[in-house]
Amino acid sequence: MSVLVTGGAGYIGSHMVLALCEAGESVVVLDNLSTGFKWAIDKRANFIKGNAGDVELVSKIIIEHNIKEIVHFAGSIIVPESVVDPLKYYENNTATTRNLLEAAVREKVKHFIFSSTAAVYGMVGTKPVSEETPLKPASPYGRSKLMSEMMLEDVSNAHPITYGALRYFNVAGADASGHLGQSMPNATHLIKVAIQAALKQRKHIDVYGTDYETPDGTCLRDYIHISDLINAHSLLLNHLRNGGKSEILNCGYGRGYSVTQVIKMVKKVSDIDFKVNEVARRAGDPACVVASSEKLKNLLNWQPQNDDLEKIIASAYDWEKHLMKMKR
Repeated sequence: MSVLVTGGAGYIGSHMVLALCEAGESVVVLDNLSTGFKWAIDKRANFIKGNAGDVELVSKIIIEHNIKEIVHFAGSIIVPESVVDPLKYYENNTATTRNLLEAAVREKVKHFIFSSTAAVYGMVGTKPVSEETPLKPASPYGRSKLMSEMMLEDVSNAHPITYGALRYFNVAGADASGHLGQSMPNATHLIKVAIQAALKQRKHIDVYGTDYETPDGTCLRDYIHISDLINAHSLLLNHLRNGGKSEILNCGYGRGYSVTQVIKMVKKVSDIDFKVNEVARRAGDPACVVASSEKLKNLLNWQPQNDDLEKIIASAYDWEKHLMKMKR
């Protein structure tokens, strides 16, 4: 039997592939390489280039590789882009998940893990959000992911398949081995953008809004290290394998850092100053998004090991310098 990982050449997907391979699992990666990198896929995994929404291709892969579990990362993730190009997000996220589920049901896949997002909560104020917080996504990105969650619930009710969905908060950092990290040059993640500014890959960094109802006026986010996020996926997969019921779980540390605090920490870690511009707010950006992850901790005994902003940024900074060397 094998585990199928869609989007396994991307930032989070490649870390999951590495973890599965390290655990001795047989892994198949399906990725169209539109945003991922073939070199990021662990050599022990079988790689197939293609689209996760191609029902016939996925069905063929499931049969040929005896797939019983799917971990689904493929999709588009940039909130502002989703506001100006919503149909791209409903195609790449919602429609792709729908087609992937069709193949999974057709070929009797047992378990399905979905990469969801805190964006399903929308504008939530300043208190940590639990899984019971009302869902009011403020962007097509968040809505596209919420629609996928709804499909998972309906499909699981109608067919013998269990699922887990992890609602990510802000994922950052790099694997401790130094072999993997956030590699997209045009990524919009704050930590990566700030590090690129420190390393002179960008002329400056823009701060989108300084008039939010937060302590310093800039947005607050819950930053989670990639390794702790991947550990949550592994625990969730084992939960389903052991007969556990379907679950939707928040995955964050339960504390928020402002844009200003993150920039200051990047300057501290790098010991480099860089230009910061204050610009207007972006559409779809909540003032604060911080997780309550008690359900994840209690249900799966998740014990994060990297809950330290300086540590997260240091690993991301080391990875960015490694990328620069790779490009020479």
